[in-house]
Amino acid sequence: MIRRVLAAACLAVVPAAPAAAQQRLGTVHFPTSAAPVAQAHFERGVKLLHSFEYADAAQAFLAAQQAEPGFALAYWGEAMTYTHPLWNEQDLPRARAALARLGPTPEARAATAPTPRERAYLAAVEALYGEGSKPRRDTLYLRAVEQLVAAYPDDDEAKAFQALALMGLSQGTRDVPAYMRAGAIALELLGRHPDHPGAAHYVIHAFDDPVHAPLGLPAARAYSRIAPDADHAQHMTTHIFLALGMWPEVVAQNTVAQDGVGGAWFPGHYTHWLHYGLLQQGKFDEAAALLERVRSGPLNPGRRAHLLLMRAQQVINAEQPDAPSLAWPVETAGLGPWGLAQEAFARGWVALRRGDAPAAERRAAELDALAQRAASLDPMDRMRGTSAVPAIMAKELRALLHDAAGRRADALALAREAAEAEAALPMEFGPPDVVKPGFELLGELLLAAGDERGAQAAFERSLALAPNRLRSRQGLARTLLSATTPAASRNPSAR
Repeated sequence: MIRRVLAAACLAVVPAAPAAAQQRLGTVHFPTSAAPVAQAHFERGVKLLHSFEYADAAQAFLAAQQAEPGFALAYWGEAMTYTHPLWNEQDLPRARAALARLGPTPEARAATAPTPRERAYLAAVEALYGEGSKPRRDTLYLRAVEQLVAAYPDDDEAKAFQALALMGLSQGTRDVPAYMRAGAIALELLGRHPDHPGAAHYVIHAFDDPVHAPLGLPAARAYSRIAPDADHAQHMTTHIFLALGMWPEVVAQNTVAQDGVGGAWFPGHYTHWLHYGLLQQGKFDEAAALLERVRSGPLNPGRRAHLLLMRAQQVINAEQPDAPSLAWPVETAGLGPWGLAQEAFARGWVALRRGDAPAAERRAAELDALAQRAASLDPMDRMRGTSAVPAIMAKELRALLHDAAGRRADALALAREAAEAEAALPMEFGPPDVVKPGFELLGELLLAAGDERGAQAAFERSLALAPNRLRSRQGLARTLLSATTPAASRNPSAR
């Protein structure tokens, strides 16, 4: 995930304008001891927090602090915006600084909360930002939220945060039992509160993999209606749509989300998903035009990384070794191994298409180096599993090198090894981390070797991991056609 940097906060903020207060963000019921003006800012902040609009949520909580400087939960809310559980991101110094403005110690801060329930919320955030490693603090935070739920069983906001804390416990990857438990909590909440942004959002996150996505489809269809003025809500619906291969919906919703950013189009999370959806519809020219549209303007490291991802997807999914975008200079200094690995694989694939095996071998060596670099990163700087992606793509590229050299058995063995390694990664959401999914590549190699049965199994497994993916569907169709076509018809020389 690309880190979202929050805007600098200060207490002397301008209170939210009437237009902001009237944003359609869903409905929450979070009673506190605050006066009405501070309460209005606070509840807006909670709505934004549930939709992961962290910067705007922080501003809403700061406005609540300005309206009522002693309002303890306004500081709780601001501190909560500095942890992004599902992205494994946390700005610990900033969170502690926000709490310190309320009071110098946990005891002093607790004394500012006038009710036991509000003190319980403060106790939970104190656990989140206390001493120890992030995994330990996340565990203590979940326990504190569970105690809050037990003490106040009618507090559905606490249950929403419990669902999120369960998913955040696995440090940015997907622990399926925890996600299922979180999904059950969120589904129950959504049944009672059909306009709750957090309930819909957390249902989607809990089920946004190809196996469980059907459970999240009603929430996905509802969330854009619940919070139409939250850009992330418009995008978030496509976590389910993509997992189900619903490409028109992926394209439409990410277009709405990017438009909501303020008219600026740049390489980023929403345009990456939109571009992938166009490719899966076979709209290669439209995808190339989108790539051209987003490449202009100043590009920070996150945007440059996304541009590399999108370019690699264009080359591989559209099968365009002569894509004009390959000539674009993209500054790679300061970029992480994930985007660089996609670029290296795409360049290696292009080299093989041009008959330049030495260049492809150099790209495979580059992927090896990126794999070592990724494995050495602190877990806070990467998603668990992503460190394996460059190594998997290195195996894939070497499989293609073997195939080009006529070493078919070696090619198939290495491709199978890469595919099984990819399948062993935690379940993904979004466009595949491996730009050429392993079982899709294996299927293509098996089909070229005349093994229709093996190719069919590989393509079917690829489609189970990435439903409705274009090249896997086409490969499966070619395999079935080949299996039902007499050999003499397929190969005139056999007559």
